[in-house]
Amino acid sequence: MSDSCPHSDTIQPVIPQSLGCAECLEQGSWWVHLRLCRACGHVGCCDDSPNRHATAHFHATRHPIIEGYDPPEGWGWCYVDEVEVDLPDQTQQRGPIPRFIDDYGRLIPARIRGLKPEL
Repeated sequence: MSDSCPHSDTIQPVIPQSLGCAECLEQGSWWVHLRLCRACGHVGCCDDSPNRHATAHFHATRHPIIEGYDPPEGWGWCYVDEVEVDLPDQTQQRGPIPRFIDDYGRLIPARIRGLKPEL
């Protein structure tokens, strides 16, 4: 992990703004894992997800550091420097997070019925 990331001063204690990827919930899509913006609390989906909303949030806002949020992973990532960063704390989840992927990385069809994910 990097102690030299100059963006560590942007890490804030945040309250997650949604119980899943905000844009996916709005669009009726699904995600693999969630990332939490440690500047503002935006919850977005990871780059393994179809829509990559966490990275899109970084490009739109330039908020550099995310936390591996769901599952809670205990690491931070700086998009600018492309390094893992130490977090001063781990954010508590607000409530139950919808799950669309099983422990083996496979979609759970019963969970995505009614959604129209872009595959």
